[in-house]
Amino acid sequence: MKYEIIDCIDSGTEYCPCKLAETGDCILCSQLSGKCFCDCTNWKGTCIYQEYFWNGSKAKEGRKTYRSKIIKKKVLSKDVILLTILLPHNIVRDLLPPGSFVFLRNPSCDILHNVPISIMESDITENTITVAIEIKGIKTKKIDELNEGENIMVKAPFWNGDFGLKHILEEKEGTSLIIARAIGQAPMIPVMKKLYSNGNKIIVVLDKANYEEIFIEKYLNECNAEVILCNTFQDGEISEELKNIIDEKIKDNNINLIHVSAADILIIKTMNYIKGRVPLSCSNNAKMSCGEGICGACTARFKGHKVKRLCKLQTDPEFIFEGRRFI
Repeated sequence: MKYEIIDCIDSGTEYCPCKLAETGDCILCSQLSGKCFCDCTNWKGTCIYQEYFWNGSKAKEGRKTYRSKIIKKKVLSKDVILLTILLPHNIVRDLLPPGSFVFLRNPSCDILHNVPISIMESDITENTITVAIEIKGIKTKKIDELNEGENIMVKAPFWNGDFGLKHILEEKEGTSLIIARAIGQAPMIPVMKKLYSNGNKIIVVLDKANYEEIFIEKYLNECNAEVILCNTFQDGEISEELKNIIDEKIKDNNINLIHVSAADILIIKTMNYIKGRVPLSCSNNAKMSCGEGICGACTARFKGHKVKRLCKLQTDPEFIFEGRRFI
């Protein structure tokens, strides 16, 4: 049986220790999770308990919210927009890694309208981020009311937008297969760029779903990606076409990683199909409200009455979907 190695995405950063330390719910520190001895789950080079003590036995200051300007707004379809937003240089830099995301809201709304949106591109030269937003509910509809030149509220930086990050960061000089469907085209861009910068050949299986166009074509060209258009999902299962592509690419290309940027159902079905033949990473589709592990919106329950805060917990996808309780 594979042993789960967990991590906290904020451990070792300026945002650690967080509010979870104050309530005995720290993900990594044994002493800050109610135990009386030192037994860190995953040592990151700094002692969370010591940082907590040095900070006056309280959490460090959390993320800030920035009133930022929308530099460009592009309407891709009636339900999808691209926003380019100006931000401080240090925040744009912090949003470069794969899995980065922000919380956005219309300045006329309160914090209850914060919505998590994955980063599509961070440009440290222009100090801008680009995000793709699917207009679906109250929060995104209020954002869609904003136009170029107007302000938008941005809470940042957040980093746990993907599971299996260690594979994305470590796999080098091989061939990586990315499966992206619909709006999943956007958050896979930083993953693709990182894998490409590590010397990997990129193969992208792309399913436009109900979208009229491939809006990431520019980035596919930049990474010299081999693109395969495919209907990935059919009748509640991954398509035979996708199964054949996965089998063929694993056999002929010695695939070092499969990354799935799509809905949870496609991630689960793909994971069950590859059966551990290749390391897997995927998008984090957990519902979030605060991004700090406090509100409970992102929590999932597992066997043994275990609760995982998916906004902060970093682990392999199999430990997110296996043993999970849905009632």
